[in-house]
Amino acid sequence: MSLLDARDTNPLEGGASFSLGNRLFRVAWAASWLLLARFTPPPLHGWRRIVLRSFGARIAPGARIHASVSIWHPGNLEVGANALIGPGVRLYNQGHISIGEKTVVSQRAHICASTHDVNDPHFQLQLRPVRIGAQCWVAAEAFLGPGVTMADRSVLAARGALFRSTEADAIYTGNPAVFLKARQLRDAT
Repeated sequence: MSLLDARDTNPLEGGASFSLGNRLFRVAWAASWLLLARFTPPPLHGWRRIVLRSFGARIAPGARIHASVSIWHPGNLEVGANALIGPGVRLYNQGHISIGEKTVVSQRAHICASTHDVNDPHFQLQLRPVRIGAQCWVAAEAFLGPGVTMADRSVLAARGALFRSTEADAIYTGNPAVFLKARQLRDAT
C-alpha cells in the first residue's frame, strides 16, 4: 500500500493520503464492482468471488459476499472458506482485513482498518489491520475499529462498537463493547 506522508500532502487541506496509482486502481475497482457485481442476484456468490479475486482479494471457496457490500480495496481483503459477508456491509480496508472461515458479518456492519494520528498536526493516516477469527459473528450494524482482533468464535452483538481485541468464545455488547458472557457452543451432532 502506498501511503503518503501527511507533511507533504496536507490531507487536512484536501491533499491525498494515497498515491495516484492507488487512487486510479480504486476508480477502476469501483467501476468494475458496479458494472460486474453490484446488481447481480443474491445466489451469484461464485461470480462475485471471481470479480474480487481478479482485483487481488484472497477469497476462499464457499465464501459468500453479497452484491451490496462496499469494499475500499480488494487487495487488502482476505475471506475464509464458507464465511458470509452480508448485505450492506462496509469493509473500509485501507489497511488489511482478514475474516476467518465460517464467520458471519451481518447486514450493515462496518469494519474499519485505518485511523489517524490525533497527536499529529498533519493528521497522518495510520493503517491498522483488523483480524476476525474463525466462526465469529459480527451482528447487524456493529462496528469494528482499527487494529482489533476478534478471537475465534467470539461475538459482537448488534450495534456494538468494538475498539479492543476479544477473547475466544466470548460475547461482547455495547458502545464501547464490553464482555457480556462466555459463548457455550453445543456439540454439533
